[in-house]
Formats: sequence, C-alpha cells, structure tokens
Amino acid sequence: MSAPPELPEVVRRAFDVSRRAGYVSFCRNETGRLLATLAATRDGTLAEFGTGTGVGTAWLRSGVREDARILTAELDPKLADAAAEIFVDDPQVEVRSADWSTLTDAGPFSLLYLDSGDPESVRVDAVADLVEEGGIVVLDDFVPCAMWPPVFHGRVDTLREEWLTDDRFTTVDVMVASDASTLIATRR
Repeated sequence: MSAPPELPEVVRRAFDVSRRAGYVSFCRNETGRLLATLAATRDGTLAEFGTGTGVGTAWLRSGVREDARILTAELDPKLADAAAEIFVDDPQVEVRSADWSTLTDAGPFSLLYLDSGDPESVRVDAVADLVEEGGIVVLDDFVPCAMWPPVFHGRVDTLREEWLTDDRFTTVDVMVASDASTLIATRR
C-alpha cells in the first residue's frame, strides 16, 4: 500500500522506502504535520534521535526553511541506510548510522524530535542542554490522558510528568489524534 497522494513528495518517498524495508513503526501523519509546522518556524540545526526509515525526518524536511539543516541518527544500520536513500541528494539532511549521543557535539539544536519509546534516553536531564534557548523538543507516541498525574497502563507516566513539570521548559501535551498525543516543550 502506498502513501496517500496528498502527502508531501518527500514523505511519500519515505513511506515507500519504509514499506520496502518492511518497517511499520514510524511517525504518524498527524504528528508529521505538526513536525512540518514546527520546522517551518526554525532555523539553525534541527535534530532527530531515532530515525527509523526516515518518515519523521521527511516530515521535518517538508517544512524546514532553506537556511536550516536536519541531522538525524539511527542506531540500526539497515534502517539508517534506508533513510539515507531518501535524502541522498539533499544537502539539508544528514542521516547518520549511529547512536544519538554522537550528535551531542552538533548542538545546541533549534528543534529536537524524540521518540518516547525509550524513556531513559529522552529524560529531560539527558537532553535539556542539547536545545538552544527558545528551542523546541517534540516527543511523540504518548496516549492521551485527562488526569493528573498522567497515568499509562495503571501507573504514573513519569516521563510525561517530568517534561510537564520541569522548570527549564514550558511544555504542553497536545492530542494529535483520538489515540495519540505529543509533548511540545520550549526551552526557557
């Protein structure tokens, strides 16, 4: 199944590469449109930790300004190679087959996109200094929660709680679909 035609061309290419690679875990379109919108407000260097096959990167690229660049890292070499295929001729995007910690010297970033799937690597203390003042951190893959403290699977969602209460950031939990929410945090 191919991506819907109303998607930006770079996103359609990313979906095609993802499908060929047999990879089914990627950035939702609702989150992707949010990423493209936020990328359009940024200059400097945007970063993504956990590229997968590049669908999230493609969404960032679809909105990024001409004076900005995107740096993304994927630990799995096969996935990184698939993502690099999408951006082979794009000087604004660099895909690295590496652990995200190898990107720390390239910061601070104006936007940092993280997948909350590995809570230990996206704790506030692990990434706060990688974002410039006024910079934005986007964390996806949350389930909407209308209570405080936020609960997930019968336990306090400590990752979400941490981001929503850290004094270094102003953070909002945005429902992007009936079953998905995304945290957007701006560095004070």
